[in-house]
Amino acid sequence: MDIRIESLTKVYAKGAPPALDNIDLRISSGTFGLLGPNGAGKTTLIKILSTQMQATSGEVTIDGMRIGADRATVRERLGYLPQYFGAYPQLTAAEFLDYMGRLAHIHPAARRKEAVEAALEAVALTDVRDKRAGTFSGGMTRRLGIAQAILSNPSFLIVDEPTVGLDPEERIRFRKILGRLSRDRAILISTHIVGDISSTCEEIAVLNFGRLLFHGPPVELVREAENKTWTLRVDDAGFAAVSRTWHVVTVNPEDDLLAVRIVGDGAPPPGAEPTPPNLEDAYIYFMALDGDLPEGNGNRS
Repeated sequence: MDIRIESLTKVYAKGAPPALDNIDLRISSGTFGLLGPNGAGKTTLIKILSTQMQATSGEVTIDGMRIGADRATVRERLGYLPQYFGAYPQLTAAEFLDYMGRLAHIHPAARRKEAVEAALEAVALTDVRDKRAGTFSGGMTRRLGIAQAILSNPSFLIVDEPTVGLDPEERIRFRKILGRLSRDRAILISTHIVGDISSTCEEIAVLNFGRLLFHGPPVELVREAENKTWTLRVDDAGFAAVSRTWHVVTVNPEDDLLAVRIVGDGAPPPGAEPTPPNLEDAYIYFMALDGDLPEGNGNRS
């Protein structure tokens, strides 16, 4: 699988800043993470890659096929799970997938049945194949969404914000499913949640304001925050002071103090201990370099 994105630009209105600004990317088999805040251009890029929208300029090819000229053929090789997925609540999981298989022109019926059963097994829904989709939890519904996306065995799977609203157990299960599915296809995961890609993606791209800020293995991004990540324990007044000049990654209560993880440049605050960075530290530091984070951007967790 070879997806090439060359000089891709999308402008929605004359005089407006581009939603995508001259993007160049190459995606191969395996799992690829598209990371960025809301408004970064991720949704626009996904809509172009999934043939829902045309670019203003530039080109996308999938195994040499131009996405504009060969739209019908490209769609046959695509699977897509949107952020907001809903199944017909009155249909069982198997009935819904059979219906989606008909829409995807999977014939004859015996072949479609095989595809439905294989998809249910791939997402661990075989045991509930005859339960109505309207009774499913959020995690089960997302897994049903993946099942419909892989019915026709696509070579390129696009997943938008896969774990939003899921509990931790379902998030882990979902990541494992995507990891297994990536063995024989390319999977693009678009998200603003660093944890969705930290353990599953061989390569990542970081978008912000329509610009490509980074493309490469996660370990290379983590290097951006080496010797720039610290932890310290402070009271409320100390937290207010440190958050004015450092980018706060996490804050955890510890007895009467707060354990604060920070990233940034310059001499560390008194009492700060050097900490090996992770992907979230690096992402926050990298976005801060691009001017997208105010000082004191912290989260209590």
